[in-house]
Amino acid sequence: MSNRFEIAISVNGVPIRLTDEQWAHIIDGHAYLANYRDDVLDVVQHPDEVRSGYEGALIALRGYGKQRYLAVIYKEISADDGFIITARFARRKRRILWRKY
Repeated sequence: MSNRFEIAISVNGVPIRLTDEQWAHIIDGHAYLANYRDDVLDVVQHPDEVRSGYEGALIALRGYGKQRYLAVIYKEISADDGFIITARFARRKRRILWRKY
């Protein structure tokens, strides 16, 4: 069985992969995200902000209502490759690295 994937281009121009296997892992832990796969990819490509995460990860954020954000955590491992680690709705935000103006 092959592991299909989709790509979103980060604000740094890096292709970020979301594999079927990783998506299954995300919704296993966050079942409420099951209908948000396209949103998760779109947040990476068109975030309101990008913040720093742990161990070099990046957090793309987009506002969803009052003080609620869809947070997509991903890693850019090279200029040509990256992957989505997880996603969740969050309230807390970290240090801003990039902001859409």
